[in-house]
Amino acid sequence: MTTDWWLYLAVIGAGILAGFINTLAGSGSLLTLPLLVFMGLPANVANGTNRIGILFQSIVGSYAFKKQKVLDLKTGYVYGIPIVLGSVAGAILALKIGDVAMEKAIAVLLVFMFFMILFKPEVWIKGQAGRIQSKPTALNMIIFFVIGIYGGFIQAGVGLFLLAGLVLGVGIDLVRANALKVFLVLLYTPVVLLFFMNEDQIDYKLGIILAIGNSIGAWLGTKVAVSWGPAFIRIVLLLAILGSSLKLLGVF
Repeated sequence: MTTDWWLYLAVIGAGILAGFINTLAGSGSLLTLPLLVFMGLPANVANGTNRIGILFQSIVGSYAFKKQKVLDLKTGYVYGIPIVLGSVAGAILALKIGDVAMEKAIAVLLVFMFFMILFKPEVWIKGQAGRIQSKPTALNMIIFFVIGIYGGFIQAGVGLFLLAGLVLGVGIDLVRANALKVFLVLLYTPVVLLFFMNEDQIDYKLGIILAIGNSIGAWLGTKVAVSWGPAFIRIVLLLAILGSSLKLLGVF
């Protein structure tokens, strides 16, 4: 595997951008995964290595959101149960099968979500005032279990589906949904990491380097999310979804 110093700087830079995007929207891993593969890592090792950056990004993001009083830990733990259970199944799948077919299906779903956010901005910006569910429904638990499977499988794009579940399903506004999203990822990532570690599917050196960038990006993302508000997050979310869907469809 190549060890050119500038590539390590590129990993940190990509990590900063990915951490920022992941904290505000999602799909930052679509930047870091290809870079890790370019550096010589097999796809599964890149998938596992990327989780180290995600873990540290989630720790920093959750702490910052909590400090700014926008993270509801109680709700996070409730929806964390199906997420973690689903991530176990997803991690097992990731170590056994490829991801091409799933990428195409996810791309189509992202295109659909893009138009929902574009033409129904008030739902995403304001949440669903008066319709926030105090108790999780069986349907919501199933939805978050399925999202957990995807998160354990490939990670890239999971934040977008978590936001959709939290905003459209639970009724939370984008700022608080972002905080919960980061916390939910924090809950399941250590579990998924154990599977990749057990199969020796992690490059720890690159993982730590990536984590430095992801952590910086996450910290910046939390500041922007709270101070700039849901309207700005919606714009970032639209751009992230559009870019992700085009990438997964093979447009670039």
